[in-house]
Amino acid sequence: MPATRSPRTGRRSADRGAAPSSASHANAPTTSGLWLRRFQRTEDAPVRLVCFPHAGGSATYFLSTARAHAPATDVLTVQYPGRQDRRSERPLESIPALAERITEELLPLVDRPVALFGHSMGATVAFEVARRLQERGAPPVELFASGRRSPQTHRGESLHLRDDAALLAELVSLGGTDFRLIDDEVLRAALPALRADYKAVETYTCDGIPVLDLPITALVGDADPKVDLAEARAWERHTSARFALEVYPGGHFYLAEHAGSVNALLAGRLDGHR
Repeated sequence: MPATRSPRTGRRSADRGAAPSSASHANAPTTSGLWLRRFQRTEDAPVRLVCFPHAGGSATYFLSTARAHAPATDVLTVQYPGRQDRRSERPLESIPALAERITEELLPLVDRPVALFGHSMGATVAFEVARRLQERGAPPVELFASGRRSPQTHRGESLHLRDDAALLAELVSLGGTDFRLIDDEVLRAALPALRADYKAVETYTCDGIPVLDLPITALVGDADPKVDLAEARAWERHTSARFALEVYPGGHFYLAEHAGSVNALLAGRLDGHR
């Protein structure tokens, strides 16, 4: 899970919330496809973990996750269009559109067990990818849904229709980036992707209660304003297999404070698929 503060400055990383900056050379992926990034040379590992960032997030959010699980697990992270090295591309405004593209990218990589981990918006995208992989006869072995309500649970949010200041205020309130530390030009460049992500997740609807034939683990911070325990527990309705609810102290970005515990949980579950 992502580290949150620089050891030299104590400042929060921009990628805790939105991800407006370009990836540094030191964080350059070893695999540089458009959609999937590999930050460690782990392509021969016996199991894969695919990570899906939150709204406004980028592949580098899971850089420390890739390091924590190497060399035992091949961690791939999704890079949505419209950010970092894909900032010249138009961001997608639909969860199904994102899921279709990512599914096509993953199909050649299901030659070994694949698990999916998504945080916030990423959990919804991961769920839709899992549905599509299952329909194509290549289901993932586990789905980890972090910081997100179950697919059939709606709150009627419309933040994507509000102005830029409201979007940024939302991220700050969730414990994300302090945007005063980010250059205005870089921030302006990041806003279209952030707004598109919010539109995608706020306009998403799930018809019925699709059921996956694989274990689902829901993870949530006990003070997360975006999802309460009942909404997280409702993920159980979407699996015919094992369900678990893991609750951690903290808010929407609880992952930052509990990286070790979450990584240990993931490693334990993935060990069963090696």
